[in-house]
Amino acid sequence: MKVLIAADMEGITGVVSWDHVTAGHFEYDRFRRLMTRDVNAAIAGAFEGGADEVIVADGHGGGTNILIEELDPRARINCSNSAPHSMVQGIDQTIDGLLYVGYHARHGTPNAICDHTYSSKCVSNLWLNGVLTGEYGLNAALAGYYGVPVIMISGDQAACAQAVELLGGLETAVVKQATGRHSAECLPPLLTQRLISAAAQAAVIRLRQGQAPAAYTVSTPVQVSVEFKSSDMADRAMRIPGSLREGLVVSLQLPDVHQAYMGFRSMLGLASL
Repeated sequence: MKVLIAADMEGITGVVSWDHVTAGHFEYDRFRRLMTRDVNAAIAGAFEGGADEVIVADGHGGGTNILIEELDPRARINCSNSAPHSMVQGIDQTIDGLLYVGYHARHGTPNAICDHTYSSKCVSNLWLNGVLTGEYGLNAALAGYYGVPVIMISGDQAACAQAVELLGGLETAVVKQATGRHSAECLPPLLTQRLISAAAQAAVIRLRQGQAPAAYTVSTPVQVSVEFKSSDMADRAMRIPGSLREGLVVSLQLPDVHQAYMGFRSMLGLASL
């Protein structure tokens, strides 16, 4: 059994501030170490649950946060978000299950640490076929294109609740209770690592037993719509042939989820210029 762990940083143990997740800030090195430990906990749990192979995708920022020298040597890691599948690099039809570690809620969610959707600078909202979602939904849809279910998530209570609402009864590890965008009641690492490991183990066991949630599927064709933060961003996103605009929302209709995912990344790339 082969699983992919997709790791972000805002939902990692103890993170409550952009300072904690921004390369160059003096706090960043502390929290990339905590990110590595959260990921290692998920790797250990996945193997204990019966996984034969574990791949990790470093999905935060530039994708070079996890300390490879401290990574569980049983796993392999995809680094750099310039990779084709970015936050879930490694996803394909050979993967049996996808685990989220360190995920966060979508932009605009109350009591959610560093809530945003893919880009805190560019994106206000994201819809797939009219369904408002965040990174948890976009990445799940791409996984579903390959028939892969999301089976576990760790993060704050808001992130876990949103993922369960959209994706079904996946295993959760709530590592902090957010009380605002930059405040939370946090559990200590020794406890959160046990929670993450236990959730990963239970998720893989359920997957092996045929009791995991179904893969998230999106009907085709797929309309991907992005509300940008400013009109000049929307102007640049409109350079993509076939795009439509209403105010700050730019939409593309594409034949399948994979193309919609690539269309979203293309719009974001142009908007970010």
